[in-house]
Amino acid sequence: MPDPSTHRSTGQPAHTADDAWKRWSQAWTKHIPTLTGRDDLHVLVAPGAGGGAPECFYPHLRRIEVDAHYIADNPQVADPRRATHRTIVPTGYGLLVHGAAHAAHSHWTAPPGTPPILAHVADLLEESRAEGRQRQRRRADRRWLRHTVTTLLDPSNAAIDDAWHAGTLAALLLARVDARIITSKDTRAVRAAVTSVLGRQRLTALRDIWQHAHTVDDTDATTMIELAHRWCQVLGIDPDQQTTVPTLEPGAFPGRLAKAIEDYLATAHGLTPSQYTARVLQHRHSPPAEWPASDPTDQQHRAARELAARITRARTRNPEPGTKPALIPPGRLRTRHAITADAQIATGQLPTAAPWQHRTPLPPPKPTLHLAILVDLSGSMASYADELSSAAWIFAHAARRAEAVTTTISFGSHTSVLTAPGTRPRQVLHMTADQNTATFPEAVKVADRLLNLRHGRTLRMLVVVSDGWLDDIAAGQKLITTLHRNGCAVLWLQPADLPSYTFTNTTTLTVADPADAVAHIADAAITALEHC
Repeated sequence: MPDPSTHRSTGQPAHTADDAWKRWSQAWTKHIPTLTGRDDLHVLVAPGAGGGAPECFYPHLRRIEVDAHYIADNPQVADPRRATHRTIVPTGYGLLVHGAAHAAHSHWTAPPGTPPILAHVADLLEESRAEGRQRQRRRADRRWLRHTVTTLLDPSNAAIDDAWHAGTLAALLLARVDARIITSKDTRAVRAAVTSVLGRQRLTALRDIWQHAHTVDDTDATTMIELAHRWCQVLGIDPDQQTTVPTLEPGAFPGRLAKAIEDYLATAHGLTPSQYTARVLQHRHSPPAEWPASDPTDQQHRAARELAARITRARTRNPEPGTKPALIPPGRLRTRHAITADAQIATGQLPTAAPWQHRTPLPPPKPTLHLAILVDLSGSMASYADELSSAAWIFAHAARRAEAVTTTISFGSHTSVLTAPGTRPRQVLHMTADQNTATFPEAVKVADRLLNLRHGRTLRMLVVVSDGWLDDIAAGQKLITTLHRNGCAVLWLQPADLPSYTFTNTTTLTVADPADAVAHIADAAITALEHC
């Protein structure tokens, strides 16, 4: 969720006009008096405008900025001088309406010396208050504001199931229900998640506060800050002791709040949750375009077939007695199936029912292997990049053949998903190890999101190939410990020729050669299947 305080700013804009989008800036500047009732405003549309937010209102400059990336890839998508352009770019136009709501109704600022946490909460309450006033004045604008809500929400910012983040989600979504921007049906899953964290009593108290905020005058800063103080008290926060906004804990996995936001956004975009997840991963975690790709070699094809065969054998070894249906005796007669078979024959159908049941050696049921491979792309791990790039292709193809699910994820300056679960890449993508290790916590969370490593009855394994010198070792250790306690095995492979940091709650192996790392991963997966 972008910080609501970035939707109004007293700072200096960093972007200037863009000639390609000049026509949009002029058309929307001409249109903004209709939305606000003010004739002293101007609008800037440009890629990257908005001061880091999709939209921003600068009161001292009487200026509204809209990031053109939320409109379209190019300015020729529609003619902004025609009213029909709104239906072509509803999200972009919704951002303009959101900025207009602040310009028309957000005429207060936090008094000097206000603790940042109170100013932040007041800005949270201002979101639904300003939009509600805009809807009261221009009822048709509700349609466009609904599109804006989906743009301003982000599951990664409600990644912890605690009181603060539950309150934030309530202010930005549930309060918009009472402002009549979205409906209670839209937020059913969100309300359940927030209630599970806060409880009904505290949520009711917060609702009283935001409903009071909706009645506050456009210039009444004092009341807004008082309501923010009450909000903190309900959440158990003393703004005199904790003056700053709580920071996100990088060592915690997302919970029900983040899942509720994902479900809301998926529904809003007309997608299933899995389709929405795939879209987000493609947008945020696609590999860099400059990474080269090559066709797989005969050796890689052979390695994928051999690994698939090993996984299949591990799943089907040691047959045990079990029951199996049969068309002919001997065995135990199953009366219902015998009657069904007779009826099928009497009607001239080919009998499909199996009347007999006998005991026979059958492979024991094995859980599906869920394997996530995380690859360190810091400069010290450069010698492992190419071998593990090949391994990513091999494991993806072997998994498709052998009823396994696997993903390979690189972490460094950026988290990239090389092979998503269930995919069979046509080419081998070659990673480049010239980054840092800043995104390891994010990579673990992405792996958990893709393979559900913390839950389920499947056989779950996380493999990390790294020297262990992460930017945030404490957060990495906390995530690993959480996986370990939830039944996910963690295998850590360290290069023998590098000084390494060893994490607890892992099985740590030292490897002398990049090819040995691939062999260790395969052996660990097979061993886990054989002994499950």
